[in-house]
Amino acid sequence: MSEHEQDDLIEQARKRFAGPVNFLLSAPELQFLPAPDVPEIAFAGRSNVGKSSLLNAITGRHGLARTSVTPGRTQELNIFEVGEPVQFRLVDMPGYGFAEAPKDVVRQWKHLVFDYLRGRVVLRRVLVLIDSRHGIKPVDREIMGILDKAAMSFLVVLTKADKIKPSALDALTEATLNASRIHPAAYPQVFATSAEKGLGIPELRAAILAAATI
Repeated sequence: MSEHEQDDLIEQARKRFAGPVNFLLSAPELQFLPAPDVPEIAFAGRSNVGKSSLLNAITGRHGLARTSVTPGRTQELNIFEVGEPVQFRLVDMPGYGFAEAPKDVVRQWKHLVFDYLRGRVVLRRVLVLIDSRHGIKPVDREIMGILDKAAMSFLVVLTKADKIKPSALDALTEATLNASRIHPAAYPQVFATSAEKGLGIPELRAAILAAATI
């Protein structure tokens, strides 16, 4: 994609997300999901990785996705609709890897997430969020492996990139890209973002629009 085409896509994405974006529902089980009639882009990541903050930054709405000081609070698939009529949906998946959650709750979350990843026919891409301060952890590799098996394309997104030095961020981005290359389902790009500072948000917004509509 040329620089002009990229700039055009960024502007299209800005306009799309400046339009209607609404919370639809929270689904504790797959049977409660809406009809699979439009493309979906899902957000996956460890608890406290900043999924809600990133969703709010992408959509330009401070209170669309509720953030919590208690990691692991999101226990359902939270569905947001973009456009009117609806063009595509964003799906905030339950955070994984929170050790203090009861084992039966963790098991329930895993079943919900894994069943969604493997069986949702309109799911176009999964954004795997990685905290820039910690890098890829074994539980992140586990979810990437599941995405490989499901042949579900995923894009790695570094969050909270403002919390580390620019030189460290450059090194982390390169290391993360190299680590993702061993996964057949990984998209060959890594986005470094900061919901607080706006770093990388226009570019990620454009990538979401492209995955959902092109």
